[in-house]
Amino acid sequence: MITLVTGATGQVGRRFVPRLLAEARTGARTGAQARERVRVLVRDAARGEPFAELGAEVVVGDLRDEEALGKAVAGTDAVVNVAASFRGVPDEEAWAVNRDAAVALGRAALGAGVRRFVQVSTGNVYGTGRGRPLVEDDESRPGGEMWGAYAESKAAAERELLALADGMEVRIGRLPFVYGEGDPHLADSLHWAANWAPAQRLQMAHHADVGQGLLRLLYAPAVNGPVYNIADDAPVTTVELYQLNGVEVPAGLSERGDRDPWFGIMSNRKIRRDLGFRPIHPSVWTARDAGAL
Repeated sequence: MITLVTGATGQVGRRFVPRLLAEARTGARTGAQARERVRVLVRDAARGEPFAELGAEVVVGDLRDEEALGKAVAGTDAVVNVAASFRGVPDEEAWAVNRDAAVALGRAALGAGVRRFVQVSTGNVYGTGRGRPLVEDDESRPGGEMWGAYAESKAAAERELLALADGMEVRIGRLPFVYGEGDPHLADSLHWAANWAPAQRLQMAHHADVGQGLLRLLYAPAVNGPVYNIADDAPVTTVELYQLNGVEVPAGLSERGDRDPWFGIMSNRKIRRDLGFRPIHPSVWTARDAGAL
């Protein structure tokens, strides 16, 4: 089995690929250790060297180049599309990477006979809260100003990729706020938290659990519907984000209200029930205590 991973040099990808390589070496889930191989698509050969040293095949090319996509998917059995463009990018780039390139990759994979395509998506596609934790059957209502076209472009990619499912199995993992293992995301959260209410909550998942969830989606022989939330058990509040970062809570924070207390709060019940997912770090506090931030 050959698995292609895109977005390998991003915050999620660079932590997922070593976990996938370790899984491939043991053959624990497939029982086919000798045939397990991992391939990564990178734009810069130098940035692919760490993965080559770990045993990955490296293909150099741009996700938006159809010729590069054809080369990358040739002979592969599965694809995990981690690549994404969101914070601080123009809307045009978000659409080009998150929808257009993802769909082009899906079509190239379908044409190459790939059997399974795992799309890494976001809980932001849900949009507004529902007065309870968000579940996979909830309608997508993307919108808002936080990250521009990110949520809408990811939702569009989900729809178009799922339309390819007649010839290729498409599975989607929706991620919340991802942190841990030196990722600066946790510190960056204070840029946004400055405008949040004190009790406003943020759904999270540690990189170890994102990796666990994606591996389960990749290797599970069958799934109950294509979409799965990958999230921990305990969202944190704005005040807790300041505490985790060792920063004093700013004056005036208590005066703000939370217009949508259930925005972004995701249920992980389905992935727990169907795929045996159990968070390694059920909360950011347990991750801190384990020295995993």
